[in-house]
Amino acid sequence: MSTTVVVLLILAGLSESAGQVLPLLARRQYLSPRLVVGLIVTGTAVEGSVMALWPQAAWIIADLVRPVVAPDAIPLSPTIGLAWTPVLIAPLLLTAVLAFPLLGPFLHSLLVAGVGAGLAGPLAAASGLGWWTAAGCIGVAGIGLSATVGVARRMIARIIAGVQEQEAVL
Repeated sequence: MSTTVVVLLILAGLSESAGQVLPLLARRQYLSPRLVVGLIVTGTAVEGSVMALWPQAAWIIADLVRPVVAPDAIPLSPTIGLAWTPVLIAPLLLTAVLAFPLLGPFLHSLLVAGVGAGLAGPLAAASGLGWWTAAGCIGVAGIGLSATVGVARRMIARIIAGVQEQEAVL
């Protein structure tokens, strides 16, 4: 992975994390600055990692789907894979900026779908799958990674809320 891609992933992760933490901060003014910074830094690492894993997860799903779609196909090489390039990831940075609630979750989702469609072409070319099958693999990978992070985020929020309630009682 090139340095440019890593920087773009970090910026996209930071923007996505800020888009998730700022509404929380608006609802709960009593959060300490240390906690807010910690949430943003942790969120940046998590969101950036999830974005970095999206092409690899789609590649793994494509490898699982290929025997069903093309039974006589040779298994995919794990060393070739699908990777981010600056051209593919730049729109993802824009979608992360649009994660802020005031700009609209529908537009954010639409742009993420556009980024996924952009990944489908390289995945189809590298794996030998059709474009629609590759787009399905990209979609399943994206939804799976998003759901995993969403569940973890909600669990952490409940833990933090429980700790703060206990501190308020004491």
